[in-house]
Formats: sequence, C-alpha cells, structure tokens
Amino acid sequence: MNEEEKKIFAEEEVLSGELEESRQTPSDADSTELVRLQEENAQLFARLQRLQADFDNYRKRVKADKQEWTAQAVCDIVRELLPVVDNLERALEASGSPELLLSGVDLVTKQFLSVLNKHGLSTIEACGVQFDPTCHHAIMQLECAEPENMVVEELQKGYRLNQRLLRPSMVKVAK
Repeated sequence: MNEEEKKIFAEEEVLSGELEESRQTPSDADSTELVRLQEENAQLFARLQRLQADFDNYRKRVKADKQEWTAQAVCDIVRELLPVVDNLERALEASGSPELLLSGVDLVTKQFLSVLNKHGLSTIEACGVQFDPTCHHAIMQLECAEPENMVVEELQKGYRLNQRLLRPSMVKVAK
C-alpha cells in the first residue's frame, strides 16, 4: 500500500467512526423532538380515552331515551284503551235483552277498532280480490264460478300496522 492509499484508508476510518458515534448518541435536538412527540402521544391518547368515554355515555343515554319513549307510547295507547275496558265491564254488569247486549258489544267493538285505527291499524281487503301471498294465507281452494286465484271467502281478517303486515287474512281461493 502506498502512502496515498494509507491516507485515504485512515480518513475513511475516521469518517466511519464519526458516523457510528453520531448514530449512537442522539443530539440534543433529537432528544427534545423525542420528548415533544412522547408528550403529544400522551395527549392524543388521553383525548382518545375521553372521546371513547363520551361515546359510551352517549350510547347509554340514547338507549335509556329509547326505552323511555317506548314506555310512554305504550302508556298512551293503554290510556286510550281504558274506556273500552270500562264499557266492556258495564256490558258484563248490564241486564236486559240479548239484542241490547249485542248492540252494546257492537258499539264497544267499534270504539276499540277506532282507537287501533287511530294508531295505524288497517284491515286487509280479501273478498273479491286477486289472491296475494304477501297478505293472504290460503287454507283451501274451491271450485266455483269465480276466476282462478280470486279470494272467495275470508275466514279470518288480516291486519297491517302502518303498512307492516301483522297477520295475513286466512282465505279460501277459487280454483
């Protein structure tokens, strides 16, 4: 090795040693930055925990509100049905002809249905309409003069509550 190569080799060793030292010992600027980032991380983590707690409290509050609204709605409907119960009790205590009792029960039935209709209950049309499997339940087919798949007779009324099917109509259908 000549003198020039030895000089270059020595300079490389010095430079590589300085590089190693700079990697191993962080500068003051690096440690300050590290502390700042750790503090920011701690603040963000604390904020995340507060947000999670707030959201959990919100979920609980919404659930409690929903239960309260449901309970209030049930109370309102039951309160409206109490006069129907009163009239039924009066009918049981009443004495008189069967015709009067029958007309009284008919009035109570109309009163009861008017309360239910007020809250969205509707009957499903059945007799004389085309059979619809989404709202009719066919329990029998009859051979008759009616066109095929026409509802001939309704055995039990069907009901909807605000367009949601509660119970399909039980019907007989023409063959």
